Amino acid sequence: MGDPALSRRGFLAASAAAGLSMTALSACGGDSDGGSSGTTTIEWWNISTTQPTKDVWAGLAKQFEAQNPNVKVKIVQLENDAYKSKMTALTASGKLPDIFHTWGGGVLKQQIDAGLVEDLSDRTKEWADGLLPVAREPYLFDDKAYGIPFDIGMIGFWYNKAHFKQAGISAPPTTWSGFLDAVRKLKSAGITPLALAGKEKWPGMYYWAYLAMRTAGIDALQKASDDKDFTGEGFVQAGQHLRDLVDLQPFQKGFLGAAYSSPTGQAAAVGNGKAAMELMGQWAPVVEADAGKGLGANLGFFPFPEVEGGKGALTEVFGGGGGHALRAGAPQEAVDFLKFFASATTDTQLVKKTGVLPVVPAAESALTDPNLKAVQTQLKAATGFQLYLDQAYAPAVGQEVNDSVAALIAGSKSPQQVAESISKVAKEEQ
Repeated sequence: MGDPALSRRGFLAASAAAGLSMTALSACGGDSDGGSSGTTTIEWWNISTTQPTKDVWAGLAKQFEAQNPNVKVKIVQLENDAYKSKMTALTASGKLPDIFHTWGGGVLKQQIDAGLVEDLSDRTKEWADGLLPVAREPYLFDDKAYGIPFDIGMIGFWYNKAHFKQAGISAPPTTWSGFLDAVRKLKSAGITPLALAGKEKWPGMYYWAYLAMRTAGIDALQKASDDKDFTGEGFVQAGQHLRDLVDLQPFQKGFLGAAYSSPTGQAAAVGNGKAAMELMGQWAPVVEADAGKGLGANLGFFPFPEVEGGKGALTEVFGGGGGHALRAGAPQEAVDFLKFFASATTDTQLVKKTGVLPVVPAAESALTDPNLKAVQTQLKAATGFQLYLDQAYAPAVGQEVNDSVAALIAGSKSPQQVAESISKVAKEEQ
């Protein structure tokens, strides 16, 4: 990850770009003791801004407060991109919230290297060892735990079965050429094949990441990061395959300015039947129903197709989950909240009410949705797992992946230029 001092300088630069003052942020964290009132306030930052998750999580905070009368949970909920920007600024300021959402990977590692994250190994071992191992992996560094998962999942295609039937597509495609054929058939039937939140960039990154996995192979992604070189043939080919898709003009009108979860965004386009597919995580059905109407029984799921001649396999999956980390020196009440959130009782509620996949084995019986069961089946059969690139890599590298892929989709960068731009930033991070 390089020199922690360099990492901090990178965060300072990013926070300046985010337009957030250190003075305004300096109150975050470190003020948990309510003093003479005898009440401890713990601040919890998360990205659960859509329903029903937003209200479910608020309800869980109230349950915890009822069980712990001397604790107050202050919730700060931010949309994905706003959260990332503000957390970058908070990291630069040296003060993080008591409890904060994390995807693990390179971003969490830089926060750890800066001395800002609590080592939870001893404080949670009694109960955290019982969580699903694959769910805990993104938060483990040098065999130490710095986060507790509440979700695990993968990215795949969510599709409208009625649209596929109308276009004469008998089964979801399993190869990239078959996928492009399905896109052509949908267009011929007058159906918009894909919805994309081009404004937010990270949804487009999923295509390039999966195509890189399918062409170069999953191990090549880590090797490229280690070598600071993404210019290998497989990565350039991934960009070309994505360019082939873009050339078919498969996305909804105005996709470059579209957000993900807004009423006119990516999820709503699929949920309202205005686009046939979206490449998204296991949370997609919930957001489609919140931003739009939802597809009900017409919603289906299939894994990202293989690329003919590529080194990757259909059983290698791309994704991650959500977890919580604590600021260094967080009070015991914050640890108690993590234990409460990771309990079988809470996880069962999350599975039933918000559609997450269980991280507590005892909560698996609550999983009834056929599409989520399909995701879980894919995960359990996975022969390889790659964390989101904008989380797996150092923040500057992950951001460059997002930016360069967005430029490719917009037509302003070539596949070769994407590979060179990512490599350039990776070398600068050394």
